[in-house]
Amino acid sequence: MKTIMSERRNHDALANSPTRRQLIAGAAVTFGGLALGLTRVRAATGEGISRAAESIHQEAVFKASRNRVYEALTDAKQFNEVTKIAAAKDPAISLEKSPTVISPEVGGAFSLFGGIIVGRHLELVPNTRIVQAWRVSYWDPGAYSIVKFELVEEGTGTRIVFDHTGFPKGDAETLASGWKAHYWEPLAKFLA
Repeated sequence: MKTIMSERRNHDALANSPTRRQLIAGAAVTFGGLALGLTRVRAATGEGISRAAESIHQEAVFKASRNRVYEALTDAKQFNEVTKIAAAKDPAISLEKSPTVISPEVGGAFSLFGGIIVGRHLELVPNTRIVQAWRVSYWDPGAYSIVKFELVEEGTGTRIVFDHTGFPKGDAETLASGWKAHYWEPLAKFLA
């Protein structure tokens, strides 16, 4: 008799238990709800991923070897001459305030355009690549962006493939025009 009662309870239990499809659907709803809840928590606490970061990509060609372009960008005496050309058009640049300083070492500091631009070298690959932690002096303390200069041989000249990321939101237009006016144009004149 115990066997019959047991079989009957098992049969009743199976008849009232959810199907495999119902279990899967229930799990999906539960996990979906948890994920939605976590998304709302992240959004409320500001721990999301920004997809709206600005960046600058520019390319400029110079009538000089990669070695010559690299040295003009990494040698303080040569870049000081580039700065003088830029300063002729921009009175805000004053070498009297702060001289051009460029360390030749990875991790070394630089100060450009009368101290307006400061930072450190992250990577220096002679005649090939320069990567810097770079900032404008009026940015919030500790705010640095990343700039990368790739020097690509192009015939008898050099193409700089330039990327700038991580700068404060809203600065893209000013920075993009600054790269042209303070780097590419005076550098082309210096290298001519």
